[in-house]
Amino acid sequence: MSKGFVHVYYGDGKGKTTAAIGLAVRAAGCGRNVLIVQFLKGRPSGEVRVLQGISGITLLRDDENGKFSWTMTDSEQQQARRRNNEMLETAGQKARQAECDLLVLDEALGACSAELLDAQALLCFLRDKPEDLEVVLTGRDPSKELLSLADYATEMRKEKHPYDKGIEAREGVEF
Repeated sequence: MSKGFVHVYYGDGKGKTTAAIGLAVRAAGCGRNVLIVQFLKGRPSGEVRVLQGISGITLLRDDENGKFSWTMTDSEQQQARRRNNEMLETAGQKARQAECDLLVLDEALGACSAELLDAQALLCFLRDKPEDLEVVLTGRDPSKELLSLADYATEMRKEKHPYDKGIEAREGVEF
C-alpha cells in the first residue's frame, strides 16, 4: 500500500467491530501486519482467541477491567484512562516503527466519549500518522474534527435490535 487512509465505522448499530475485524483478517491474509487495539473491551469475546492465532495479527487489549464505563468508580476510571492512553502510545510507537500496516483502534470513539482516552492525543496521532498506515476507528459519536480526518466514514444505524426486547448480548454474535 502506498497511501494509508483513515476509516471510521460509527453509530448505534451492530457491526462496527465486525467490519473492522473483517478488514484486519483480509489485510493479514494479504501478508500485511495488523495491530488491533481494543479499548473498553476487557471482558472475554469470541474473536480474541481466533485473532491471536492468525499470523500477522497482534492484539492489544486491556483485560484488567471488564466493566462498562458508566459502572466504574472514579478510581477505576482513572486507571482505565491511564491504561487506554498507554495503549494508544504503544500503538503509535509500533506504527512509527513500521511494525504494522493496518492499525485498528476498536472502540476508540467510545473511549474518547467516556473521557477514558485522550481525544486530543488521538487527533494528533491521526494528523501525524505514517503516510502509508491504514487506520480504522470504531465506536459511537465521533467528533466533527475526527470525522473531518476520515477518508472513509460509515455510519451503522440501528433499526431493530433484540436488546430492545430485553434480550441480552449473545456469545458468538454480539461478543
